[in-house]
Amino acid sequence: MKAGIFASSILIISLIPACSRSQVMPSDKNATAETVMLYQNLARLTDKGIMFGHQDDLAYGVGWKNIPGKSDVKEVTGEYPAVYGWDLGSLERDSLDNFDGVNFQQMTAFIQETYKRGGINTISWHLNDPVTGKTAWSTPLGSVNAILNDAKYKSVYVSWLDKFAFFILKAQGNDKGVPIIYRPFHEHTGNWFWWGKSSCTPGEFKALWKFTVDYLRNEKHLHNLLFAYSAGPYTTENELMDRYPGDDYVDVIGTDIYCDSNVNYFVQDIKKRLEILNTVAKKHNKIPALTEVGYENVPQADWWTKVLLPELLPYKLSYMLVWRNWKTEHFFVPYKGQISEEDFKQLYRHPRTLFQKDVSKKIYRKKL
Repeated sequence: MKAGIFASSILIISLIPACSRSQVMPSDKNATAETVMLYQNLARLTDKGIMFGHQDDLAYGVGWKNIPGKSDVKEVTGEYPAVYGWDLGSLERDSLDNFDGVNFQQMTAFIQETYKRGGINTISWHLNDPVTGKTAWSTPLGSVNAILNDAKYKSVYVSWLDKFAFFILKAQGNDKGVPIIYRPFHEHTGNWFWWGKSSCTPGEFKALWKFTVDYLRNEKHLHNLLFAYSAGPYTTENELMDRYPGDDYVDVIGTDIYCDSNVNYFVQDIKKRLEILNTVAKKHNKIPALTEVGYENVPQADWWTKVLLPELLPYKLSYMLVWRNWKTEHFFVPYKGQISEEDFKQLYRHPRTLFQKDVSKKIYRKKL
C-alpha cells in the first residue's frame, strides 16, 4: 500500500513544472549569505518533500514543560521536527513570557538550538492593537489607518517594532546570521484580527506591511528575515492576492487551515486552497507553504495518512506547521498513547515527509 502511494505521488509531482531554482532569491537584496542559502534550499527541498513543523515544540508538550531536549514529536517518532514555530505575543507589553507562557529568554535559546541543529525557525506575532490596546483578536475599524496616519499611534507601533528587532538580535546569540521566517499579520483574509479584512482596506493593509518591512530592513538593518504572506480563508486567486504587498516584500506564500468535525469540508477546502497557492507561488517565484494546519486533539485515528497526507502529495510545499501541544484538552500532535500515534508514525515514515534527520545541518551554508 505504501509503495503504491509513493509511486502515485511521484507521478503526480513529476507532472508539476519545477520553478527555476537558480532564479529563486529572497526579496531583500541585502539578505545575509545564510539567509540566501536557506531560501534557495527551501526551494530545492520542495522537490524532495514537505518538511514537518510544530509550534512551541521544544518549550512544552502534553504533561511537561521546560525539559531540555524533550519534544512530543520526538517522543512519538524518535526524531525532531524540521521546522519550529514561535510566537511573540506579549513582547509589545514588555512581558517576560509570551501569551502562551514561553519565556522570551528561553525562546531565544530554543531558536539558537534549532539553528545549530539545522532546523528552521518561523515566528508569528499576535500583537495587541497599538491604537485601542486590545488584543490581536479585536476588530475595530480604523486602527491600521491610524497607525499609518496618526503620529501618536505610529510612534507606539514603531516602538514595538524596536522591541521586535531587539528580540531578533538577541536570538542570534554568537551566530549573527541566524535566518528566521517571519509571518506578520497572518490570516489577514479572515475577520478575527485587528489587521483583518473587515478592519482595513487592501491598500491600508499593503501600506502597513510595506512600512513594517522597510522599517525592519532599512532602519533596524535586519537582513536575516524571510517574510511569509500567510493567508486565512480564500476561494479564488484574487481573494488570496487582494492584499499582497508585492514581490519585493514577500518570500513565502502560505495559508493557515484547520480541520474540524466536518472532515469532508476540510478536504475540499484544503484541496482548493493548495491548488490556488501552488499556482500563485509559481507565478511569483515564491516558496509555497502550509503555514498552519491541524486537527485539535486529532480524534480520528487515521487522520494523518488518510485525510491530511493525500491532500498534500499532489502539490509542492516547503513545509507544514502543526499547532501547539498544550494539554490533553488542546493538542495537535499525538503524544504517547494517543489514538492517532501509530498513524502519525506512518506519516513520519512516508518518503515525502521530512523531519530533522532529513534536513542537513548545511542547509544554511551549502546547496542541498
